[in-house]
Amino acid sequence: MCVVRKTYVNLSFINFVREDLTMSIVQEIRCSNCGAPIRFNPGEILATCQYCGFTSVIETGEAFTFEHSMILNRFDPLQVEKPIRDWMRSGFVKPGDLARSSRILDKDLMYLPFWIVHLNVISEYKGVFERLTPPIVKEGKIEKEYNWLVLARKATQFPTREYDIPLEGKIPYDFRRIEGFAKVLNSEVSKEDAVDIAKQEIEGLHQFLVREFVDKIVEMKNEFSVGDTVYLHAPVWFIKYEYKGRIYQLLVDGATGTIIRGDVPSPGFGVL
Repeated sequence: MCVVRKTYVNLSFINFVREDLTMSIVQEIRCSNCGAPIRFNPGEILATCQYCGFTSVIETGEAFTFEHSMILNRFDPLQVEKPIRDWMRSGFVKPGDLARSSRILDKDLMYLPFWIVHLNVISEYKGVFERLTPPIVKEGKIEKEYNWLVLARKATQFPTREYDIPLEGKIPYDFRRIEGFAKVLNSEVSKEDAVDIAKQEIEGLHQFLVREFVDKIVEMKNEFSVGDTVYLHAPVWFIKYEYKGRIYQLLVDGATGTIIRGDVPSPGFGVL
């Protein structure tokens, strides 16, 4: 606890993510620490001052008292092209000339807000295993520990389960480490809501895991033990590229250069 100064997708998916993350009527308040203006969108709960790094709760103006961390971006707009070109050259499902013939159009860096919710979960279940004749009743338990990632923006389908966020690289939030060309988004999700979201998603995951052992779930009980919850900003590059007259998109982890998700042209596209 500290007071903070603190694969393949279609084109419309990442366009939707980008627009939903940034499109709103911008309002403004004054930072309670340094007095500088803080821009925020309706619905945002936490706001971080770009001048002093102080984070406060918008509704009350009080200091934000949970741990606020960040992950550093390792790439400038020129350097980020290398992992993109490496991804284009890899794999058998991509056109052989993708790296050579494509043109990168846009490279936008956003620091996205996430909650990292630490949970220990015990799921006890009872179900029917129908792959035998006669069917048998089975009981069991799944016990797991998670650092569950929740995007702190509402109604946005960001692929959090595909994002292997490099938590070992997190440091205390430092506004001086944010690039001038990057956008920093505020949180629209409270800590309490993030915990609820994590619980709901883990319940769904455990129901899926249980079906490895039973074909029909008769009863299932989940016990959650919630640990530390961290508020964190992580760098994600939104990339747009053109290949043979069509536009495609990529999401790139700014800390590692890993492609989180991206559009892949058909290998036969453009071949006569």
